[in-house]
Amino acid sequence: MKIYFNKWPFFKKIKPKHIAAHSILQKSVITKSSFTSRTFFIFIVLVTAAVLLIWKAITLQFVESGFLRDQGDRRFVRVAPVIAHRGNILDRAGEPLAVSTPVDSVWVSPREVFASARIAELAANLNINSEEFTLRMSRNLDRSFLYVARQLQPADAARVKALGISGVHLKREYRRYYPTGEVAGHILGFTNVDDSGQEGLELNYEPVLRGEDGAKRVIQDREGHIVQDVESIRSVRPGRDVALSLDMRIQYLAYRELKAAIQSNRARSGSVVVIDVTTGEVLAMVNQPTFNPNDRNQFKADGYKNRALTDMLEPGSTIKPFIVAAGLSSGLYNPLSIINTDASLKVGTKHIQDHKPLGSINLTTALAKSSNVALVQIGLTLGPQRMHAALSKLGFGQASGTGYPGESAGILTPVSNMKPINIATMSYGYGLSVTPLQLAHAYATLGAGGISRPLTFRKVDSAIEGEQIIPKHIASVVLNMLENVVSQEGTGMRASIPGYRIAGKTGTARKLVRGTYSTNQYVAVFAGLAPASNPRLATVIVIDEPSMGSYYGGDVSAPVFAKIVGGSLRLLGVAPDAAILRNVDEMPSTVPGFETGPQDILLDVPIETVKTAILSSDSVQVRR
Repeated sequence: MKIYFNKWPFFKKIKPKHIAAHSILQKSVITKSSFTSRTFFIFIVLVTAAVLLIWKAITLQFVESGFLRDQGDRRFVRVAPVIAHRGNILDRAGEPLAVSTPVDSVWVSPREVFASARIAELAANLNINSEEFTLRMSRNLDRSFLYVARQLQPADAARVKALGISGVHLKREYRRYYPTGEVAGHILGFTNVDDSGQEGLELNYEPVLRGEDGAKRVIQDREGHIVQDVESIRSVRPGRDVALSLDMRIQYLAYRELKAAIQSNRARSGSVVVIDVTTGEVLAMVNQPTFNPNDRNQFKADGYKNRALTDMLEPGSTIKPFIVAAGLSSGLYNPLSIINTDASLKVGTKHIQDHKPLGSINLTTALAKSSNVALVQIGLTLGPQRMHAALSKLGFGQASGTGYPGESAGILTPVSNMKPINIATMSYGYGLSVTPLQLAHAYATLGAGGISRPLTFRKVDSAIEGEQIIPKHIASVVLNMLENVVSQEGTGMRASIPGYRIAGKTGTARKLVRGTYSTNQYVAVFAGLAPASNPRLATVIVIDEPSMGSYYGGDVSAPVFAKIVGGSLRLLGVAPDAAILRNVDEMPSTVPGFETGPQDILLDVPIETVKTAILSSDSVQVRR
């Protein structure tokens, strides 16, 4: 604003100094007014900003807090699993057979690894083809998690970690180890890379061993590392240990002797089952060929299947004791019954005869000489109802009840389909199929005085109650008959064990090949009980397709029985129940570390006198 003082008379009278003072005063008024306006403006701006900030804070704190918290959690908060430790598998003495140990697996963020330009270096340290690894990374750039190596050895995992490559991480897992290797591989089975049971007892007891994984909420950094545990969501429940019935001393002994027998006879395969007659526990179960569950390269179906439970065989003459027991139970026969075996029998179109005429024989001789003619006559007299009932009660044609994965039930012809020819062939072990475990269970029933106890792979503290399916006195009579099989006059003399009475039966069966019975492929079997006076062990030996000349059960399988059972009885401290017929020095040393020493036991020494001598390692000589 311009003020023209010279236009007004009043101002003409005013002196210049008065005009200057007035001008200064006017400027001062204008400056104060401008300052006040600016202050007010700034105040309004600050108040507005404060209101906006308060409003935004309120909005963030109360209105959008859930959304923002969710977004933050999605970026940094994760729910991490807490892996449950798998339970151990132990033998009956508490020795570990399967344990899970912590190992590290390598996972990557493909985009970060690809950007690091160190793919070739990582591939070299993981022993992976560099080109294939690069291709795999490029195909998974959209993923944030990718396993590249599982369950590394500690040294290998440490080497990868030391590389310091961006996007490469380690994850703690568990790997299953089997200290006994192939000795117990078939019965234990194995787990997969995630430590879940896939075969054998690992699968059978999966609900017990597996446990229950826990979960926790954690905060991770941008590279996926856990920087803080926020809270526990679910507690972890470790798996429980399982104590098996296996006695690894007997298991190793059976493994060693079966392997030697398979090699010496150039056989295709073989199985051994050892059962504790008093409890129904499976003390040993081995097969050949075997596999090592620690080596995943050996995981082939034909290699890891448990032949003792999955493979079926026609039992041959090892079925005959049960036909005799059925005949005695029916009341149609007694131990002194005489059967004429001079002539061959014709049943339907089939002629049945023995390898040589045996004349008129009693039941004991029929078993000792393994007479097909005598047993067929007993079977035909029994008829389909009694025959089927006797065999089905023993467990043939049905699973054993152990729950073992993949177990075969065997084959037993239904009563309605049983023709005379079926009965005749079943009487000497053809026309029905059993597993080695079923056969061993049947012999254990005979050894237990006719009481059938449930089989178990778990350790039990006391005898399991069973069902009386064969009268006790008849089981005792048949047991005595079977002792003659292992005598000098029987077919199983090579199963004899110095100091122990043995009851058993040999079996030799032709194999069914493409619908016809082979003339050069056989299965050699021996099944027996020891000691016969008070059976403790029921054992079945199966050698499939021996090819070194002899193929009879008495020549091929019986010696294996003697070595395994002889060593097992000494390991268990079972007292001898017979006179020693030869020097203890000559007894087979089938127990690792067992030394007989210079004992000299003479013929026909009373058993009470022998007991201390045979179990002692001191030099002793016993005389009558």
